[in-house]
Amino acid sequence: MTPRAGEAASVERAPESRLALVRRARRTNRELALVHPDARCELDFTTPLELLVATVLSAQTTDVRVNATTPELFARYPDAAAYAGADPSELEEILRPLGFFRAKARSLMGLGAALVERHDGQVPARMRDLVALPGVGRKTANVVLGDAFGVPGLTVDTHFGRLVRRLGWTDEEDPVKVETVVGGLVEKREWTALSHRLIFHGRRVCFARRPACGACAVAGLCASAGIGENDPVAAARMVKLPGAPGGS
Repeated sequence: MTPRAGEAASVERAPESRLALVRRARRTNRELALVHPDARCELDFTTPLELLVATVLSAQTTDVRVNATTPELFARYPDAAAYAGADPSELEEILRPLGFFRAKARSLMGLGAALVERHDGQVPARMRDLVALPGVGRKTANVVLGDAFGVPGLTVDTHFGRLVRRLGWTDEEDPVKVETVVGGLVEKREWTALSHRLIFHGRRVCFARRPACGACAVAGLCASAGIGENDPVAAARMVKLPGAPGGS
């Protein structure tokens, strides 16, 4: 199989024992905690239902756009019953800026109905109950469990998957397999925080097309170090860390 541009598969690396991999993964997590002390869920919410709705809406759009839309949405639909009984045209109009607004409106109405019918309108705090809801997969469930209920979970999105492969933690592509492998490397209590740190690092430093290797704090722990921009000055201009030349 031809590796995708910039992926770890394009870089040769020496065999590594299981113990060495676990130690490297945990050290990387600690270093990322220093680099991204502000790493968190970037969706605005105050309740588990709001986070569940926002996460469902974030598919194929940005967190910024979701956050611009949800204040009106949350005010108009304060509970699961409100979504279940929503007027489709009114809901679609609120969701229009997000794209795929008709499908998303149907999804929220179905989600609200399922919550009312199965859980008395409350968002369940168990994985098996969450993934049984319409439109909710493991990624969404782990976001809700980790950030609304404090239950550790790994959110394997595009950034997470790309980074753990580049770091050389796994070669798996399937999100469930990635979740299983990474879950065995890092302490369970760190799963949610690690997810946020990897996602922030993917957005700010380890970009999909050309990572800023020369300005990466974990380059010495990365199996793919050197595949991107290696000049420290040029790399520093690329990064989007707060206070960095390329950041905000």
